[in-house]
Amino acid sequence: MKLVTFQAVDAERIGAVLGESVVGFQPALDAARAAAGEPPLVLPSDMLGLLAAGEAAMVQAARALAFAARPENAALRRPLSGVRLRAPLLPGKILGVGRNYADHAKEVGGPKLAAPRIFLKPTSSVSGPGDVVRIPAAALKPDWEVELAVVIGRTAWQVSEGQALDHVAGYTVLNDLTDRALQFDHPIGMTSFGKGLDGFCPMGPWIATAEEVGEPWALDLTCQLNGKEVQHGNTRDLIFPVATLIAWLSRFVALHPGDVIATGTPAGVGHFRSPPVYLKPGDRLRLEVEKVGVLEHSMGGPA
Repeated sequence: MKLVTFQAVDAERIGAVLGESVVGFQPALDAARAAAGEPPLVLPSDMLGLLAAGEAAMVQAARALAFAARPENAALRRPLSGVRLRAPLLPGKILGVGRNYADHAKEVGGPKLAAPRIFLKPTSSVSGPGDVVRIPAAALKPDWEVELAVVIGRTAWQVSEGQALDHVAGYTVLNDLTDRALQFDHPIGMTSFGKGLDGFCPMGPWIATAEEVGEPWALDLTCQLNGKEVQHGNTRDLIFPVATLIAWLSRFVALHPGDVIATGTPAGVGHFRSPPVYLKPGDRLRLEVEKVGVLEHSMGGPA
């Protein structure tokens, strides 16, 4: 499934993509259970709640989607083109991994990493597909980073690499926007702050479930800036692959349903170009991860 959060008339709702349509889980489940003569069952109203509710809730969501797919139930489907998608979820925590592609580590410089280099992005940095991310006037060097993001589906604590992927709900596309001035020019180097400005974590357009994507070992990822490709990489080049990251992180913190791991970016970010290139109001970004989806958003000036 491709799990989405979308804007309805009165509130944000959750559902899934079905071809060129979107199906809201609760109305479709209500209809499916009524048709079977079963009592109503209320699903969680947001994506974080759905993931936390576990396998039983996901089974009901899949049932709702299958019922809506029947030809006679077209009224349960909305055209995808007419729906405003939001960030697929508001994570409990966002754990980022720095310098995790060999080519990006080379362009950044510094010693070879013996363990993942972790930073945090706050939930206030989350924005969604189609959003305009405002660049604060004080953010002098905003930059892009296309990433495969892992969405946790089952609590992972002290898990092995062999068990790690069993804890993945799915994957989404993430732009780890970063103010390089805060990251590199400030006397004490404020990486998490430079990556945690409001809106500086666009993600989406959906969560492609683990069975939809398959193994995350060889996925192409690209970033285009104003129609020109600026990054192109493949997850086969991750220094610390997805399973390794989950296992390593779970030695220190419990990973809960809805937590997100941003796995790193390949070479081609703006700061290390010659001359450097930084984002400005009006810039358009298109970020794609193979088998996961395409995330598009733009940049705006201060409000």
